[in-house]
Amino acid sequence: MKIRYEDIRRDEEILSFIEQGDRVLGSLGYTEHSRAHAAKVAESAALILKELGYEENIQETARIAGFLHDIGNAVNRTDHAHTGAIIAYNLLKERRMDLQERLRVMTAIGNHDENTGSAIDDVSAALILADKGDVRRNRVRTSNPASFDAHDKVNFSVLSSRIDIQREKKKITLSLTLDEGISSVMDYFEIFLERMMMCRKAAIVLGCTFFLSVNDTKLC
Repeated sequence: MKIRYEDIRRDEEILSFIEQGDRVLGSLGYTEHSRAHAAKVAESAALILKELGYEENIQETARIAGFLHDIGNAVNRTDHAHTGAIIAYNLLKERRMDLQERLRVMTAIGNHDENTGSAIDDVSAALILADKGDVRRNRVRTSNPASFDAHDKVNFSVLSSRIDIQREKKKITLSLTLDEGISSVMDYFEIFLERMMMCRKAAIVLGCTFFLSVNDTKLC
């Protein structure tokens, strides 16, 4: 039987990898990377491709890549994209996923981190946009501003985020609502500029132009 996203997101071994990765990052002071983040990225990646007119089977591959993209954190944050790509390939092989599909998942996961990766194809591009677009207050592990580092401060200031697709205009916009009493727009750029550049390249792979809008003001 063909493996589906619904099988993946209920798989106890896979969920254990995700939960262990979140524990590792929690001990290091990173934002939440739990199954909630995995599921949000999975659904967002698939929705981006759906809005752009891609077939359901490609959307499904993106969902699976999105759900699995951070499992390498269970080993180590450093090189987690590469470690996770190999782990994902082996897990999916054991579950008899089609070879070409699991290769695409492997490549997408291996290229989702801004330090070492770049969009290679439609699935990897959608994963990058979905992952970098998941910026929100409730991913910060503490609500005590005194304990915030620079990333926590910026993430906590984001009241809402969404990815808007305008297929006809070939535009992809990440729209943020930012509490500028906590963090300024410049703070956001200082922390996330590299990620936004990665999103711009990902949009190009999808035949689109990337825009960032903060508090209803288009910035790039």
